[in-house]
Amino acid sequence: MSFIELKNIIAGYTEIPALRNITIRLEEGEIVTLVGANGAGKSTLVKTISGLLIPAAGVILFNGEDISRLSPADRIHRGIVHIPEGRQIFAGMTVSENLALGAYSVVEEARRERQLRYVLELFPFLRDRLDDIAGNFSGGQQQLLAIARGLMSDPRVLLLDEPSLGVAPLLVAEIFKLISKLRSEGLTILLAEQNARQALAIADRGYVFENGIVSLQGSAKDLLNSHEVAEKYLGIDSHIVGEIADGADKARLLRQYIW
Repeated sequence: MSFIELKNIIAGYTEIPALRNITIRLEEGEIVTLVGANGAGKSTLVKTISGLLIPAAGVILFNGEDISRLSPADRIHRGIVHIPEGRQIFAGMTVSENLALGAYSVVEEARRERQLRYVLELFPFLRDRLDDIAGNFSGGQQQLLAIARGLMSDPRVLLLDEPSLGVAPLLVAEIFKLISKLRSEGLTILLAEQNARQALAIADRGYVFENGIVSLQGSAKDLLNSHEVAEKYLGIDSHIVGEIADGADKARLLRQYIW
């Protein structure tokens, strides 16, 4: 039994579905990435798992329980936390207030205090800025704060939607390093990301979305070595893809053009 399993999900915002018969799974303790262009359906799937969007058809199972019709709050109480695209921190509030709101579902005071210590160890720059207004942070710092806020609820599953969007390259590297660390500590992570090369580099498995369907799936390593993924999502020119297909040193070329 998979930790999270979606079966034949149909979902959208109008009569025309944005997702069509999506079937994916997440195993406990792995990173699964959703790769695809803007509008391919990645964010819609994340919202469907977190409960912000109720599917028109299909089933979502979490540890064997059908959560397809549960509210977002009920899913948070079960440990499913969504870090939305665009960060959506409370810009007019302090860092401390943002973190406190992230822990609203945690009843036990000792557990809230433990999570705060853990979060401040992960994000030491926040320790000296707890009284700062969150809206004064840079885009990358706001993204880190959004992740910190989500971790305050002590989640079992973290749904990350475009964490690198609008973030400076140096902080993007820090964010992906952080995601890897969280996985090493046992957190299950679903990562929806346009930055395919960095997302696949840290993931265990991946699904490629095109026009609301899964067009490819497999191990992250296999997707990184896929000619189709390389040409469409990794920014490698078609003649380079052709050279790989003709039997050239694949590892050398991927290092040269992807990394």
